[in-house]
Amino acid sequence: MMKKTAVILLALFMGGCGEKRDTLINEPEVDMNKITQMAGEYASFRLETSLEGLSDREKAMLPLLFEAAAQMDAIFWKEAWGDRAELMRGVTHPDLIKMLNINYGPWERLGDNLPIVPGVGAKPAGAAFYPADMTREEFEAWEDPLKSSLYTLVRRTEEGGLKAVPYHEAFGEEINRAAILLRKAAELAEDPGLQRYLEARAEALLSDDYFQSDMAWMEMKDNNIDFILGPIETYEDQLFGYKAAHEAFILVRDREWSGRLEKYSALLPALQKALPVGEAYKSETPGSGSDMNVYDVVYYAGDCNAGSKTIAINLPNDEKVQAARGSRKLQLKNAMQAKFDKILVPIAEQLVAEEQRHHVKFDAFFENTMFHEVAHGLGMGMTLDGKSTVREALRDHYTSLEESKADILGLWCVYQLNEMGEFTDKDLMDNFVTFMAGIFRSVRFGAASAHGKANMIRFNYFQEKGAFEKDPVTGTYRVHFENMKEAMFSLSELVLKVQGDGDYEKAGTLIREKGVIREELQKDLDRIAAAGIPRDIVFEQGPEVLGL
Repeated sequence: MMKKTAVILLALFMGGCGEKRDTLINEPEVDMNKITQMAGEYASFRLETSLEGLSDREKAMLPLLFEAAAQMDAIFWKEAWGDRAELMRGVTHPDLIKMLNINYGPWERLGDNLPIVPGVGAKPAGAAFYPADMTREEFEAWEDPLKSSLYTLVRRTEEGGLKAVPYHEAFGEEINRAAILLRKAAELAEDPGLQRYLEARAEALLSDDYFQSDMAWMEMKDNNIDFILGPIETYEDQLFGYKAAHEAFILVRDREWSGRLEKYSALLPALQKALPVGEAYKSETPGSGSDMNVYDVVYYAGDCNAGSKTIAINLPNDEKVQAARGSRKLQLKNAMQAKFDKILVPIAEQLVAEEQRHHVKFDAFFENTMFHEVAHGLGMGMTLDGKSTVREALRDHYTSLEESKADILGLWCVYQLNEMGEFTDKDLMDNFVTFMAGIFRSVRFGAASAHGKANMIRFNYFQEKGAFEKDPVTGTYRVHFENMKEAMFSLSELVLKVQGDGDYEKAGTLIREKGVIREELQKDLDRIAAAGIPRDIVFEQGPEVLGL
């Protein structure tokens, strides 16, 4: 039965609007059976790793990094919703608490951002980065050089106008605490590169100037512990795609698996030259400092922990840093293995044709994911006319198109490297079939996010091109190798050209027409849900999990 409890009145503070609003959460009207079902769709996974390879000083550093990461978590709550304490006040049902924490607010991120409970209304496209009553027209008419900065909140003045508030001022308490913790961690760092990065990142938090710390992060080579912290991705800002949200990762290097990837970073220029698009769209040269490594992740905080969990990282996003130093591609092996075992394999058993299921392999999943991150560094950072970055030209469409590019070019990279003889004994059907199975895993996140729209673009495009077909008798999907190869080439070309042209309108059309979940696919997703297959994972994490 639906749980019956007293009506709870919560005064919820929306950090983005700067004003209080009363929201009625009538728990008797909340279908707690549905909430429990939703919470059960996240498989629990302990973020563990061996600390035997770490020195005593490195182990002593970890609690400081955990605490610094927690500051990013607190900031992201303010960016995504507002006052977490107010939201949680009086909420007692454990599954409802779990869902609010997973989503950093009352909207289901893997369910098109629909409200989890009645009465909260639609999620603002600009999250809490902008005033809730601000229109696009008002923003665009407002003249302030900081308005489109990655590192400012937009707020109302006392007179009712708009003002830009730097992050280090808006989140002063958390920022100052994090900076102190990073400096303490730097004192314990034995690796000079890690020490320089932690010191530079502390300064960056206090100034909102991240260039030097990004450069320092790129120069780290031999550290056992890696740490990512700060305002990084712009996915949360679905109004303009301007504002970077705070997050943190704590990572421990897997040296054995990292050794397997060393050779690929040197091949980025060759991949750029071979891109399946006209010469003008591949005229830039990827940075030579790109490197690839494999890690066990031991902590997620903030943006990366909201809804679906990241399993690979490609950073930094700054085009100037990429041009000078390239980028780093970090594969999160333990989280990746969890998604493969708990989600991808069970999905394949439901939706992949029986005779092709043996092609679904972890190594192929790892490769597809790894080269997705490699692909972020390919293509154009500036538009062909040289007037702006691709990010600036595509605005709110940028992240969806960028993820679409990485999705499809990642698979193309595997194909191209095989053509170049860089793989031995490679069966590309493993990658193709695993890629298709991966689409079914990813589209369960819904089509509300940038990643969700990217998933749907490739699914609908591939289906229209006959890359795979559904068996009407078994209800399973079968890959057609040649059709999939051709679709891979043509979609790669399309996305690369839209980016290079900075064509905002064409990007919008592609997203509107193909970035949607159609009825037949929804039935397949419902079948997966009915089979009890988790949609994603939720972590048991923290110092105590590591025995610290």
